[in-house]
Order: sequence, then C-alpha cells, then structure tokens
Amino acid sequence: MDTTMIEITDNEFLRQYQCKFDGTLAKIEYAQQERKIFLTKLIIPEPLDDNPTFKEDFLKAVFADIRDNKKLKVVPTHPTIAGFVRKHRNEYKEMLPVGISI
Repeated sequence: MDTTMIEITDNEFLRQYQCKFDGTLAKIEYAQQERKIFLTKLIIPEPLDDNPTFKEDFLKAVFADIRDNKKLKVVPTHPTIAGFVRKHRNEYKEMLPVGISI
C-alpha cells in the first residue's frame, strides 16, 4: 500500500484524524495543547487491522500532516503510536518535544 493512496481527514470538531479505506473508518484521537498534539487513541477496525501495511501507512500520513500543516510537536501516548515512533526514530525524532524520549 502506498501512503499517497491514503487520504486522511482532520476532524477538528471530534479531535481525530480519520481515514476511510474499503468502506471502513480508522481513527486517531488527539488532544491539542499549546504547541503540542497528544495522540491518545488509535482505532483500527478488524478488516483494516488485518492489512499488514495499513496501520503504518495511516500513521505516516498523520505524521506528515502534523509536520507539514500543523507544525506541532507530537506526544504519542498510545502504545502502538509510540512503538511506531520508536521504529522510525530517525525520521520523527525532531517532531518530539524537548525532554520526551520514546
């Protein structure tokens, strides 16, 4: 799966990133404070969770939007999202606030 095929929407009213893929809605809930965005919950329904690349492509698309459009520091509080940052440490370490290590 290619991240260019993943279309995400930032639903600011519900404070969540959304991605509809194959008729199924995946979400990342967040809270925003000052110049930080806390990624608090990852919800990937069963059919998408079985797709080996969807979760990573969805997270890459969300991180790209935060970096390019929101220009915020990221605090991944959900274990799966923290694991993603750990796995891609070199790519995303500049997006973490000072003093936060994953």
